[in-house]
Amino acid sequence: MDFFFSSVITLCLVMDPFGNIPLFISALKKVAPERRKAVLVRELAIALAITVAFLYLGKWFLHMFGIHSFSMSIAGGIILFIISMKLVFNNEEEPHTNPKEEEPFIVPLAIPLVAGPAVLSIVMILSAQQPNKLLTLAALLAASIINSAVLMLSFPISNLLGKKGLIAIERLTGMILVLMSVDMVMGGISEFMKGSL
Repeated sequence: MDFFFSSVITLCLVMDPFGNIPLFISALKKVAPERRKAVLVRELAIALAITVAFLYLGKWFLHMFGIHSFSMSIAGGIILFIISMKLVFNNEEEPHTNPKEEEPFIVPLAIPLVAGPAVLSIVMILSAQQPNKLLTLAALLAASIINSAVLMLSFPISNLLGKKGLIAIERLTGMILVLMSVDMVMGGISEFMKGSL
């Protein structure tokens, strides 16, 4: 159960739903209010399908390219670190809006905002480390439900917290991700050292 809860927390932090709220609001501004929920559900479902595919194909992907699990751990940690730095030192620029007045499809909501490089890296690492795929799938589904619940309430949450509140949560998430990224890199190095002895 420790693996389950730690995986859910890790995935939720990496998905960064509060940090994505301004981006989702920006992408959905030109979508009719009555269509927003349907668009969100569609994009979140696509993102979930992609992450589940990576969960089950992650081990095959690693073997096909001859990638070791410690390499994924170190690479995932580096990606996490870069993302966390962007969260901590956010320049507060307004996110770019879609110039076309049409519903966003797959990009940018499903990919890369929800199923981004960091999330897919974490999913592949969990797939390589945990033989029980059902446990990892349960953690992924739980994290996706939490992420989806927050994003479905994007507009009310944004109004409640305000811009400064969202930035504060985003930076706190970034600080936690810094610690997690360092831990992932050190774990990968430790695994490499054990294998080379």
